Amino acid sequence: MRLSGSITALATPFSIDGTLDLRAWAQMLEKQIASGTSAVVVAGSTGEAAALTDDEYDTLLVEAVRVVAGRIGVIAGTGLSNTAKTIAQTRRAAELGAQAALVVTPPYVRPTPAGLVAHYRAVAAQGGLPVILYNVPGRTGVDMAPETVAELVGVDGIVGLKEARGDAERWAALAPLAAPGFALLSGDDPTFVEAMRAGAVGVISVASNVVPASFAGIAAAARDGAFDAAAVQDAGLRPLYDFLGCAPNPIPLKALLKAQGFGADLRLPLLPLEAPHTASLAVMLSLVERAEASAARRAA
Repeated sequence: MRLSGSITALATPFSIDGTLDLRAWAQMLEKQIASGTSAVVVAGSTGEAAALTDDEYDTLLVEAVRVVAGRIGVIAGTGLSNTAKTIAQTRRAAELGAQAALVVTPPYVRPTPAGLVAHYRAVAAQGGLPVILYNVPGRTGVDMAPETVAELVGVDGIVGLKEARGDAERWAALAPLAAPGFALLSGDDPTFVEAMRAGAVGVISVASNVVPASFAGIAAAARDGAFDAAAVQDAGLRPLYDFLGCAPNPIPLKALLKAQGFGADLRLPLLPLEAPHTASLAVMLSLVERAEASAARRAA
């Protein structure tokens, strides 16, 4: 599996009755494949993993593996607050056909740096899948410092890092850690081009749910060193980034997907997008359509 380019953290579509909308799920996967996405993440935070039952988690992953059929990579979100549970979830994802595990720092429990190292070593050794570290301190309450990441580079089974902090200082510290077999990936859409300029090889994205061709094109341009061209394309998506950040993820994203015909609403405790943000939906849909049409023309 190629850990580079545009990787989409897929939202989970629900039907109007609250069950999984597997028809929309298959359509979303096909759209990602056709648009040049290199891999998808199933049941990450954007996929409302915390709101899924065990059976639903299994179903989403099995269906993703079936629909994708080896055309792109399938990564499972398996990170939980306890090491033993994370190992069990990772093993389950491996049995269901995932090719890698995205393992967030244990939420809420706030482990020490030494605890993080021990956690990830255990998951990599016992989980049965290549592990992508995931640092998103705004959601988990713990920040995995570059010094901690450095201790994990080269550990068997640890293949990369998704870093959701978008500041330049963080990327300057992470850049020297890139190595064969260890991919640095941005987890922050608004700054991912600058992260790639600093040494990241791709992005695990929220926005690429709705602009997959645009993100694939921008990531490809950045990977080829055409950063000026990537920055120009990226600038056109700034209003979309602002919209997607107007409420907790994936609330604005799910509103856009619903307007496109992919699924219905969210699960509690998340509520649908509120006014006045809903007034921007038509504008955002138009922006998405224009951006994707432009990306298609560039790719032709």
